[in-house]
Parts: sequence; C-alpha cells; structure tokens
Amino acid sequence: MRETASSLSRRTPRSAATLAGFGAILLWSLLALFTAASGVVPPFQLAAMTFLVGGLCGCLPWIARPARARALLQPWPVWLLGVGGLFGYHALYFSALRLAPPAEAGLINYLWPLLIVLFSARLPGSGGLQTGHLAGAALGLAGVAALFAGRGELGFATGALPGYAAALAAAFVWAGYSVLSARVGTVPTDAVAGFCLATAAFSLACHRAVEATIWPVDAVQWSAVLLLGLGPVGAAFYLWDIGCKRGDVRLLGVAAHAAPVLSTLILVAAGYANPGPALALACLLIVAGALAAVRASRAAPRG
Repeated sequence: MRETASSLSRRTPRSAATLAGFGAILLWSLLALFTAASGVVPPFQLAAMTFLVGGLCGCLPWIARPARARALLQPWPVWLLGVGGLFGYHALYFSALRLAPPAEAGLINYLWPLLIVLFSARLPGSGGLQTGHLAGAALGLAGVAALFAGRGELGFATGALPGYAAALAAAFVWAGYSVLSARVGTVPTDAVAGFCLATAAFSLACHRAVEATIWPVDAVQWSAVLLLGLGPVGAAFYLWDIGCKRGDVRLLGVAAHAAPVLSTLILVAAGYANPGPALALACLLIVAGALAAVRASRAAPRG
C-alpha cells in the first residue's frame, strides 16, 4: 500500500466510515467481558497496560512505511484534543466509579451518545439535526436506563454527588472529543497511536500515585488484558476516529446506545450475568431508536 492514512481517510466513503464506527461500538461491547476476565488489576494500571498495547499496534504499520509516523507531527491543539479525549475521559470515568455506585455512574456517563447527537448539529455539512435523530437518541437513552433499572441497582444518593459530577463530565469530554474529531478531519488516523501511548503514560503516572500494583495471575487474565489492548482499547479507537471524521456522527451517536446492551448479552452468553425482561425492553427501545435515526439520516439534506 503506497497511500498514506490521511489519503485513505479522505477517500473513505461515508457509509464505509460509518460502518467503521459501528465496528468500534461492537468492540466496546466486549469491554465488560474482557475486563471481568482480567481479574482484579487496578483501573489505571489496566488502562496503562491496554493503551500501551493499543498504541504499539497502531505503530506497527510504520515499520513498512516509516513516513506514516509523521502523523505525530501535529500542532498542540490536536494533541490536546486527542490525549484530553482518551485520557481525560477514562480518568474522569474511573474517578466516577470510585466516588459513586457503578450503576448510577454508568447511566449518567451514557449521556455521551445523546450529547454527540446534539453537538453534531454544529458540524458543517451535517444537514442539520433532524427530529428523528433526537427521537432515536431519546429512545436509546431510555433503553440504557431500562437496562440499568432492571438490575435493581439504581438509587441515587446525595453523598455520591462528586461521582455523579465526574460521570457527567466524562460524558461531555467523550462527546466533545468525538464531534471535534470531525473538525480535524485532515489529521491522519495514525496519530491516534500517539494519543494512546500518551494516555498509557498518564495512566501509569496516576496508577503509581493512587493504586497498588496487582499483576494478572494466570494465562487467562493475561490473555484478557492483551485482548483488551487489541480490541476495545485498541482497534476501537482507530475505527471510531474514522467513523467520526468521515461517517455519520449523528447515527453513530444513536447506535452507541447499543454497546451496554450488547455487552450485557455477551455477559449472559459467557455466564457472567442472567437474562431478564429489562434486557428485552432495552433491546426493543434501542433498535427502535436506531431505526428512527437511520430514517432521519437518509432523509437529511447533505450540506
């Protein structure tokens, strides 16, 4: 291949780029399974290990084409966006899990798909925000809420307000990163490798400051860490970058609601969770929301 990542990105059809974004969502649905299988490795240590794997994998193409490493030569605002999005989101989310119950923190954090839909209305050439996109995002959020409520774990407490604030901030950071990535569409996806390596370094610093080191104890746990780095914390970010820059960001925002439902289905299949009526309701709501968003995207004018 003699083409650079940026030239390939510019020539990626909109539908293919959107499918790449869907691929990221599918990989993120494996996050809970692999995390559960990785044992009790502390969050920041796990982030440092997996982002290191994901970043190094992104560097592998540079062996055949060293010129692609020039993608790292970006102005500081691009680095601030990339590292701030990847590390900032995960640092805030991990903090939320420490300061608030996981179910409530997770539900608040999953406002980011709705925020992506809202923020994307400001993108040039987006065709504007359609009613179907808002309806789809609302149905998707309702599906996520039904999923969490069905676990019987929701019970917001005032003592956990700092955790809720961190979860909400994480949602804004990830939505902002996703939509602003479309604003820097000329930045090659190869640059994401640098963002991942920087995130690994910052995560390691946080780990040393607040956590005790706990290594995986067997081949299964080490394999889970490796798979996390290759997929949900590796390839997913490269695919998401392509989807946000060249695909339908609004549709991706609505489709992202499927990640926790797919994750639960995978956990059920693997024996880590039990099925229930809330899971079925969540599936119906999210599918309905996705269909509404697809219809709106097809009807939206192209800018």
